Amino acid sequence: MPERWTRFVVRWRVVVLAFWALVAVLGLFAATNLPALLTSSLSVPGSASAQANRILAHNFGENIEGTFTVVLPMTHTQDVKSLEAKIATAAKAVPTARVRQQEVAGDVLYANIDTSLDLSHAAPDTATLRHALLSEGLTGALVTGPPAFQYDITPVLTNDLHRGEVVALVVALLLLLVVLGLCWAVLIPFATAIAIATGSIAIIYLMAQHFLMVLYIPNLIELIGLGLAIDYSLLSVHRFRAELRETNVATIDAVVKTMSSAGRTVMFSGVAVAISLATLLLVPVPFVRSLGAAGLVVPIVALAATFSLQPVLLSLLGRRGTSPVGPRGLLATGSALSGAWARVARGVIARPVTVLVVSLALLGGASSLALWLQLTPASVTAIPHQLQSTRALALIREKAGAGVITPIEIVVDTGRRGGADSAREAAARLRLATLVLHRHETFVVAIGSRYPFVDTSGRFDQIVVVTRHDFGDESTQHFVSTIRDDLIPSANFPAGTHVFVGGAGAQGVDFLSRVYGAFPWIVLIALLLAFFVLVRAFRSLVVALIAVLLNLLSIGATYGLLVAVFRFGVGSSILHTYRVSQIEGWVPVFIFAVLFGLSTDYEVFITTRIREAWDQGLSNDEAIVTGVARTGGVVTAAALILIGAVSGLVFGHVAGLQELGIGLSLGVLVDATLVRCLLLPSIITLLGPRSWWLPGRVASILRVPASPLETRGARP
Repeated sequence: MPERWTRFVVRWRVVVLAFWALVAVLGLFAATNLPALLTSSLSVPGSASAQANRILAHNFGENIEGTFTVVLPMTHTQDVKSLEAKIATAAKAVPTARVRQQEVAGDVLYANIDTSLDLSHAAPDTATLRHALLSEGLTGALVTGPPAFQYDITPVLTNDLHRGEVVALVVALLLLLVVLGLCWAVLIPFATAIAIATGSIAIIYLMAQHFLMVLYIPNLIELIGLGLAIDYSLLSVHRFRAELRETNVATIDAVVKTMSSAGRTVMFSGVAVAISLATLLLVPVPFVRSLGAAGLVVPIVALAATFSLQPVLLSLLGRRGTSPVGPRGLLATGSALSGAWARVARGVIARPVTVLVVSLALLGGASSLALWLQLTPASVTAIPHQLQSTRALALIREKAGAGVITPIEIVVDTGRRGGADSAREAAARLRLATLVLHRHETFVVAIGSRYPFVDTSGRFDQIVVVTRHDFGDESTQHFVSTIRDDLIPSANFPAGTHVFVGGAGAQGVDFLSRVYGAFPWIVLIALLLAFFVLVRAFRSLVVALIAVLLNLLSIGATYGLLVAVFRFGVGSSILHTYRVSQIEGWVPVFIFAVLFGLSTDYEVFITTRIREAWDQGLSNDEAIVTGVARTGGVVTAAALILIGAVSGLVFGHVAGLQELGIGLSLGVLVDATLVRCLLLPSIITLLGPRSWWLPGRVASILRVPASPLETRGARP
């Protein structure tokens, strides 16, 4: 099938090129229109906070993700009533907007303006509100709140994406020239990357018409797509050169052999990456599911491009186009079995126990730092300080407390019309407010017996709690849990009354709870599915088990290094990254999915080549040397280029993407060098031929040849 397919696409290469050119055009169109469909919503359907927020929206006209906050510095000579009237007039410029609350804190007036719009539709009205405030003469007014944050951060993400693309492309080009030498083949990864990125963006654009998609997706798709394109293209070009060099074959036959050998490796790798990212779809949170959907699209499109576009490009370039002019590149210098990676492999084989112990000690030490990992649903402080929404937040934090624009809102459902007016309900409501007020985390508690604290039906009432810290701060998270688990039961509400805790703080707690409640299942399913794929790829139960365990060890070390950089500041001054005490909650989950896939990717590259050598009759040690020698350079080069590709995330201005970029870069570097080229060969050396055991019954189920110990057990 691979041979027939390869010959088919090469025969129809004009059609293949035209198809991918059309995909590129459609993808560029989608890329210009996609940002308007994206959101930063952290909504958690079915959670207690979602129930509270639904009641607030339906019965009180409050929409936490569609609420603007106007912050206005004022002097003692200005009339507060006049300023409030001007803000109310300006608010009318925004559809469905109404001023819910206006308060004075020191020399600052702040007003919360509700809308019924969801986040993605409210964000564009930020400019309308700002213009209306200026028209009312309120030149010092600043607008913040969830819609304003999204409106302000979208162009920052776009600029970061363009800057990241330039950095990634330049770094990738330089490294490809070093690795492959000066030849036309260095353009294959970029052509493949364009196909992957534009194809993925086009599909995501269609999905965004019906499902929530987050703001970060274009940044992730384009840079990770570039990384996968380089991985797969580098492997294909390297194998194509080897076929042309080692056998005197026609170009089309060399392409066929390349896609049959390297293509098989890419297929297993792509499936493993797709499976790993698809596990994010199990998380019952739209934010994370959208990342999983986008992540699943990228490797699928990458496989499509690899098996259609790459054979065509290789056939067009042929021997002349893939041969370097001048310096031959690192992957073309000398015999692989006498090169640096062969010497590394022999060194590992000579001292496998030492390599194993030292590698495990380094990885264990890095992993131990993960004990200090703390999470936040999102950060509203680790974003560019020059944005108007950020400046407004800093001002209101200084004057009135960090929780003013994201209060905790306790909603009481009495279960009957007029129930909020009963004496027992009022007494319980007062007890709860008093208990909350006496907590150190509380800055202000607002309560009342009529609108806006009691809805028009009298069934629902609410208590507004302004905290001293940001909604994602660990103190706020703990406070939400305390209200739910301790204070509400202590208030002794009458039977039949239901109390829900909503607002941004509660939504953040529910976000983390749902995501990490599903995380163990993600890990388990990823392990099982990857194990199945690797058993079939390696024809070995033992090596497949080792592979998935090493993946976990590599990811644990990555989490520890992430803490070292962002919490403890190791290298942050050089990298110009934020110093934060908490990592954004979606980042470790997405890092797990991506790194687990990429770790499997590199595992497949190296181990399948070792397996090939073993199947050809070489001894265990000889197979290790051959496999590492022939793929160690490719894997390391691919890893370095992938690091260059995701470095565009590191140099951005948003903490979450910085964290993702650093995590992926360090994780890939550790995995491709320490884990795959040192730790893995040391384990296979110690296990010897037992590494390749696959009993006949399992092999028949998987439809691959068996690998019993007795047939090669005599070999050293």
